[in-house]
Amino acid sequence: MGGVMTKADSPKKAWIPETKLEARMVEAMQRREAEGTTIKSFNSIILKFPKIDESLRKCKAIFEQFDEDSNGSIDQEELRKCFYKLEISFTEEEINDLFVACDINEDMGMKFNEFIVLLCLVFLLKDDPAALHAKSKMGMPHLEATFQTLVDAFVFLDKDKNGYVSKNEMVQAINETGERSSGGIALKRFEEMDWDNNGMVNFKEFLFAFTRWVGIDDIEDEEDEREI
Repeated sequence: MGGVMTKADSPKKAWIPETKLEARMVEAMQRREAEGTTIKSFNSIILKFPKIDESLRKCKAIFEQFDEDSNGSIDQEELRKCFYKLEISFTEEEINDLFVACDINEDMGMKFNEFIVLLCLVFLLKDDPAALHAKSKMGMPHLEATFQTLVDAFVFLDKDKNGYVSKNEMVQAINETGERSSGGIALKRFEEMDWDNNGMVNFKEFLFAFTRWVGIDDIEDEEDEREI
């Protein structure tokens, strides 16, 4: 997501967010990046997969609570009620922007993995000075601790702290593991994240890839099989 702007007097690229939400996401991430990260290697991120997977799966009960018609997805009206009950005070426009951004299937309903990504984006954005009204606690300390780990993981990958992860940054992060095949692994992981193939990965794209890495998509696959 984002467009490229090049300067004639500089070989560097400045990545321009395409939407207001993406701009806020990048700004919020850059503020977090200024604080640093406790993560020191990509391997340490991998070691956290089981714990992250367990924590995110517990979010299924929250998802089902707000999926009032039990159709396996949360629509915009259900999402508004969700924000109200969780005391997340975003504006109507902000809620709609988040919904559109996370409804990657564009079917007007958020599946479980899309719902997790949305909640993590809320966690990131609630510290945005432009959204001070949204600083109320989400009431999910364990889940918020997991979201903090995901933010830390992105901060570790974003070496130049511009709010995006490039292919070179991914290669650099995985090369630090010292494994022979690390270059190929890095490119594969980057392709899994960069689903719009524009060469840069924002936090939302990273989150969607991460839910697949830890196996969250498997929950939906299992449920689809049971329905069949």
